[in-house]
Amino acid sequence: MKKHKPKAILKPQQDPSAKLAEMGAYLRQVRESQSMTLEEVAAKTMIRMSLLRSIEEGQLSNLPEPIYVQGFLLRFAEALGLNGVEFAKTFPIISTWRKQKIAQWFYLPIPRLRPIHLYLIYILLIIGAVKGLAGFVETTAMQESNGEQTETAQTVASSETTTPEKSTPPTTASQTLGASQSNSNAPVRVGLILQDSSWVQITADDKIEFEGTLQQGTERTWEAKQQLVILAGNAGGVLMAVNDEQAKLMGKPGVAEEVIVRAEP
Repeated sequence: MKKHKPKAILKPQQDPSAKLAEMGAYLRQVRESQSMTLEEVAAKTMIRMSLLRSIEEGQLSNLPEPIYVQGFLLRFAEALGLNGVEFAKTFPIISTWRKQKIAQWFYLPIPRLRPIHLYLIYILLIIGAVKGLAGFVETTAMQESNGEQTETAQTVASSETTTPEKSTPPTTASQTLGASQSNSNAPVRVGLILQDSSWVQITADDKIEFEGTLQQGTERTWEAKQQLVILAGNAGGVLMAVNDEQAKLMGKPGVAEEVIVRAEP
């Protein structure tokens, strides 16, 4: 059978839908002129009838990608005795607008950097680095300063608010001494010399005269008419003298001791 040359029915750069409509109409015209049915074309080309019908009706939306449509056109044309290769290659795979868009994307002008631009970028980087370093140093200094101030405030507050606890350990010992007469008009007089810091409570005639911590080197004297009660938390650090007698340690270091001094009849 002599192959018919396809007519020049397509214009260059034509829309794919419009070209498919023209090519489909031409294929239908050739098929009907040869008294062939779509079933026969489908049997020869192994293409589904629904796709062949969409090609003849120019329904591009019902067909797959353009590259596959071009293959269908080639086989459809050869089944009708046409030159399938020449016929199918007139169908555009990529539309004109897409070609232009891709070309513009590939040929976008690239900005050219001049030495002055590089110099400005270099200066900006240096300024940013200096500012970042200065901020880091300032933040570190502020944190250290705040830490020192907090620590100092805590130390001062602790020293100001610390009060000795009035606690008598279970091991507290009690002594009762008699006070002999002395040159003083008071019947009972006791002097304390602190060799080490100690909490001390002095009760004179059932009245608390002193309660607190005495530091090392402190010397204090208390008098009473009937009796003095001396309670020391660190008896080994307290020297006690009764009515100007020789001073003696109240007890052992770290041990609470209570001494009661009464006036003799």
